[in-house]
Formats: sequence, C-alpha cells, structure tokens
Amino acid sequence: MSKMDISSILQGGYAHPLSRKWQAKRQLTKAMFMYPIFITDDADASVEIATLPGQRRWGVNKLEGFLRPLVEKGLESVILFGVPLTCIKDERGTPADDVNGPVIQAIKKLRSLFPSLYIATDVCLCEYTDHGHCGVLHADGTINTEPSVDRIAEVAVNYARAGAHCVAPSDMMDGRIKAIKRGLIDAGFGNKVTLMSYSAKFASALYGPFRDAAGSAPSFGDRKCYQLPPTAKGLARRAIQRDATEGADIIMVKPSLPYLDIIADAAELTPDHPIACYQVSGEFAMIHAGAAAGVYDLKTMAFETTESMVRAGATLILSYFTPDFLEWL
Repeated sequence: MSKMDISSILQGGYAHPLSRKWQAKRQLTKAMFMYPIFITDDADASVEIATLPGQRRWGVNKLEGFLRPLVEKGLESVILFGVPLTCIKDERGTPADDVNGPVIQAIKKLRSLFPSLYIATDVCLCEYTDHGHCGVLHADGTINTEPSVDRIAEVAVNYARAGAHCVAPSDMMDGRIKAIKRGLIDAGFGNKVTLMSYSAKFASALYGPFRDAAGSAPSFGDRKCYQLPPTAKGLARRAIQRDATEGADIIMVKPSLPYLDIIADAAELTPDHPIACYQVSGEFAMIHAGAAAGVYDLKTMAFETTESMVRAGATLILSYFTPDFLEWL
C-alpha cells in the first residue's frame, strides 16, 4: 500500500488530453486574436517586411484579396497602422488623419468589404511627424503635452468619423485618454466607439521589426521619457488605474511575454475591463528565429506563449500569429 498522502496525488487530474484542457481557466479562441495590419499609401502595394516573417505592407486595393480568406476562416478583428511613404510630414503629424491617407481609406474600404469585421485603429503621430516622436515637441526636443494630447484626440475622433469601431492610442502622452473620450462624446461617438488604451506600454527593445515595417523610428533621441521603464511595475499600475478612471474601455499591456506580471496586475486592478496585450514584432520574430534554429517547434511555442498571456489575465491578444491561429484553433 502506498504511503503517499492522498493530497499529494495530482497527476490523475491531467492524465488524459481532455482533462488537461480542463485545467485551464480559459481556452484560446479565434475571437481573442486581433490582427495588426500595415497600410501604406501606395494603393497597389504588397511589400514583404524582411524582419517580420510572412508579414507585408498592404495598399488598400490589395486588402480584399489578402483578408477575405482570413475572414472566411474566422478573423473577427484587425488593427490598422498607417505607413505613409509619399506624404509630407511635419511637426504635428498633419497626414495622420488625411481623408485620402492610408488609414482612413482602409477603414472605409474594410467597412464596405467586410461589414462584420471589427476595425481598430492605432492612434499615434510618430509615423507622420518629421521628427518621428509620438507627440508635438518643445523647441528643446521634449514633449509638449497639451498640444500633443489635443492632436492625438483630434486624430482619434477623425478615425471614428471614418468608421473605426475602436481607437487605440499608443502614444503614451499623459491625459490623452480623458481627452479622446471627451472628444468622442462631443462628436457623438461616445456610445459607439471603443477606446482601447495602450496603458502600460514599455520602452522595449522588442519594437525593432515594427519600426522597420512602419518607418516610425525617431530621428533623434528615444521614447524613454514617455514609454515606461521596463523595471517600472508601480508606474505601470498607476498608468492602468489612471486610464481606467479617464474612460478607457479596454486596457492594454505592451509588450506581452516579458510583462506577464503587468498583464496579471491589469487583470487585478481593472477586473471589470477587458485586458488586451500586444505580442509585439520582436516577440513574433524571436519565436520564428528560435524555431528556424531548431530550438523548438514553431506552433508549440506560439501556443505556449499566447496561452501564458491568457493565463496571466489577457482576454484579447494583438498578434502577427493571428492567421496561423485561425488555422490551428
């Protein structure tokens, strides 16, 4: 007879593949995945992004052929990033909400092509300013907060006017959530458009491939005075609580894998909000690189990483793996 305590025996509870699934509080679903898409101002573009395996910059005329098969496989949401290559950039990011620019043209095209597709838009100025920073600057190169917030809110409202279901400010300017929410309400979109805040966005080394894709690297300095320091758990918690109080409908953490504790903090601090996380370009490229080097199987690691995000508390995952999960799930 075994002398082992009854309370010591756990393996019977996960001895079968089905009972192993039951150990999860929540399972991955297709609806959890939002696909980031880069839209450029060449309407017929389909340009491979070397540092982001399998990803491209798309022109609006190519969106139907690219997305229809994904929608048919269960794609429910996308987030659009503008990549202007021909516009004249300036100090306040004037091209960001140009009605003939790539983002607004893509919103209108997708609303027409796929009425059931949920369309989110990244809201930032870095792709559209001549200095590459995410806000308006003082003469000394530091962020000028009030005009930055005013401009970000203006862009968000114009994306809502164009038909976006969700605006998602990634700029990390202080007070922009309150300003955007006020702007949406005043323009008649307060009860029609979701506000998803990049609440805890860290100054990470994992954004390199994205900056290649979007052409959004700053022309001088860095973004460490507005994106959060990687060690700053307390600041992240404060930013999450602030954005929830200011009117955010969804709280996002970015990047994901090195910040699972922050995802868990967000789920604890704002338990009544959906929690999003962004599996960023460097995470995606890193998983591909490890698989190519034979370190692990790509699909297995894609599941392990995204399931860790759900385990931490995420209910929405922005991921370049989205087309793969539409096949796998």
